[in-house]
Amino acid sequence: MKRLLLALLTMCWIAGTAQQKHTISGSVKDATTGEELIGASVYHMPSSSGATTNVYGFYSLSLPSGKYELTVSYIGYDTRKLQVDLAEDVKMDIELTPTSVEIGTAVIEGENDAVENVEGVEMSKVKMSMEAIKKIPAFMGEVDVIKAIQMLPGVQTVGEGNSGFYVRGGAVDQNLILLDEAAVYNASHLLGFFSVFNSDAIRDVQLYKGGIPSRYGGRLSSVLDIRMREGNMKTYCAEGGVGTVASRLTLTGPIVKDKGAFLVSGRRTYADVFLKLSNNEAQRNTKLFFYDFNAKANYKLGENDRVYLSGYFGRDVFGFSDLFRIEWGNATGTARWNHVYSNKLFSNLTFIYSNFDYSLSQDVSDFGFLWESNIEDISLKYDFTYYLNPNNTLEFGAIATKRKVNPGFARGTGENSVIGEIRVPENNALETGLYVSNEHSITDWLTAVYGLRWSTFSNMGQATQWSYDAAYNPVDSTVYDSWDIYNTYNNLEPRLGMNIRLSKNQSIKASYNRTAQYIQLASNGTSSSPLDIWFPSSPNVKPQRADQVALGYFQNFMDNTIEGSVEVYYKKMDNAIDFKNHAELLLNQHLEGELRFGEARSYGLEFMVRKQQGRVSGLVSYTLARTEKLIPDVSPDWYPTKYDKTHDISCLLSVQITDRLTAGVNWVYSTGAAVTMPTGRFEYMGELVPVYSDRNAARMPAYHRGDISIAWASKQKPERKWEGELILSVYNVYYRKNPYAINFRQDPDNPNEAYAEMTYLLPILPAITYNFKICK
Repeated sequence: MKRLLLALLTMCWIAGTAQQKHTISGSVKDATTGEELIGASVYHMPSSSGATTNVYGFYSLSLPSGKYELTVSYIGYDTRKLQVDLAEDVKMDIELTPTSVEIGTAVIEGENDAVENVEGVEMSKVKMSMEAIKKIPAFMGEVDVIKAIQMLPGVQTVGEGNSGFYVRGGAVDQNLILLDEAAVYNASHLLGFFSVFNSDAIRDVQLYKGGIPSRYGGRLSSVLDIRMREGNMKTYCAEGGVGTVASRLTLTGPIVKDKGAFLVSGRRTYADVFLKLSNNEAQRNTKLFFYDFNAKANYKLGENDRVYLSGYFGRDVFGFSDLFRIEWGNATGTARWNHVYSNKLFSNLTFIYSNFDYSLSQDVSDFGFLWESNIEDISLKYDFTYYLNPNNTLEFGAIATKRKVNPGFARGTGENSVIGEIRVPENNALETGLYVSNEHSITDWLTAVYGLRWSTFSNMGQATQWSYDAAYNPVDSTVYDSWDIYNTYNNLEPRLGMNIRLSKNQSIKASYNRTAQYIQLASNGTSSSPLDIWFPSSPNVKPQRADQVALGYFQNFMDNTIEGSVEVYYKKMDNAIDFKNHAELLLNQHLEGELRFGEARSYGLEFMVRKQQGRVSGLVSYTLARTEKLIPDVSPDWYPTKYDKTHDISCLLSVQITDRLTAGVNWVYSTGAAVTMPTGRFEYMGELVPVYSDRNAARMPAYHRGDISIAWASKQKPERKWEGELILSVYNVYYRKNPYAINFRQDPDNPNEAYAEMTYLLPILPAITYNFKICK
């Protein structure tokens, strides 16, 4: 490992040795709020030299001594031309003015994304601005980040009313979802109809489907990196919305003007409030709501230091009177310290907390019980960016995560409950990662990014570890004391990307990456649930590992207003996991005995055309894919996974009819999910046991749906501080009955036969939302 790192650093140093240069560095900010801009471009066109701001808005560009005109640009902002005399190192913070700040007006955006489409070396990466996401017709009036990324090629929805998603043949648990660097283990509200991300609190969304940078680890298939807004350093603002099912309120403002800012954002549904007005007692006692809360503060300690504190807390409650109740939710916290060591070296030290928990309770006569489960991460990471020269940008760092998984604990409630205590032993683990990478501009037409990640995973006590025989029956157990390390895995994860520019508007990209995953989700249903169980790798469960290669052609049209891409990929996954028939997953301390192991593969083609500028914008994406597993103990042949969907199509069109009126429409289609159907039953020891078809040999009906929306913005006047927008939307406008789940019923005429019964949830759903913003 040391030799590999030394070789990589040597390559960077040799490539970087050149004539003495001076450096201009600083940050790029929003002139109206003081927020740093992620991905802004600082560029010297004659020499084709430039820099892009990192996730904290920092940039660094080295050039020979002389006078230069630099072009600074960012999506949705006026481009600036700056005259700079580099007789010495220069520190310069740059402010950009939004092209349009009114709600509902056309935002001239997308130029940076379009240029990145051709020139960026990172392949299979998609950045979505919040302005573009808000143009998509929203479910029940709530703009949703997850629903937006499900329209991208290579990203497929789990199903009706579900916030889960599959990326290039990966399962739901193979997506690393980050909110301000904290892992979000369940991104669903209201059983999946909404995601946990309040759009008013979000400023940046980036999805990596392949070519995953070395700084990310722990999942096989994708990274969804979501960053919260930082607040407003200039003035106090209140914004929000009142809708059919939920209301939102966000407050931002300076702590000290131009030095610190805060954001506080909350959201809550109120179906339970209206249910209390019902004449039906059962409906009056029904509890059905969710809420979430985001908060963030940042403060400049000095010219080179800045601290951030951010957090999220969300909760869902669903139940009937006191008879049945289920709760689940996420809690995250992030503390960060940015430090600029020099005009070329930027660092970020981060402490991260993440927790997901759920509980299920029932109060029925002698069968009252409470069942609880949770997963908790505590992480410390240190990241560095070193701008070696205009042709080399080096990233390196380390992370350590202490993880605790409580698979389940159940006990009887009430004096007369006959249910005893059931406790599945908790799992403790330590996961670490070291990484280094370099983005290298080799020639004017060739750029490469190469890196290496070394990940380790150790099982720790306090724990009870079982061993199993060849038939997966438990035969013995060993108890380990707290902090005892009794099993360790190591993985080297190389990452490589390349961009060959054919012309100003055309390029070919290729990538290879290896990823490893040390935690999995146990679910054998046709739809995901908050009650699904996380479990770690162990002596009996090897970590999953994936190798992916991808090749793509990228081209921009009409002066960078339209971007297009075609990508093909192949992904091979080792130590893939599936479950035996009749697997018992809940409160099973021998869950590992229900698992079966093998390999998986996924391959496909992705096509996308996207326009983000002007009064007419939209997107068309298509995915042709195949995902299969070979698990010898499940089937002797390759079989489709439950998330194998051959065809996936998404279309989006947004038209600004006038300065105040905007209309949007979208349509989605995907092949039905693969499922295993029972073909009959037989009686064994007095019990009816189902007989199943080959694994995932049947298909649910194809999924498709159309939505429309119309937005009417208030008239803008220079003296008016209030902005308003009324949105009318219709979800599933042509009333497609898409199945949410399949239930199998016993045929009353033939007890040995079963039939499938589809559950449909969402008819035509109209909604109305009023959004507002007012600044002091």
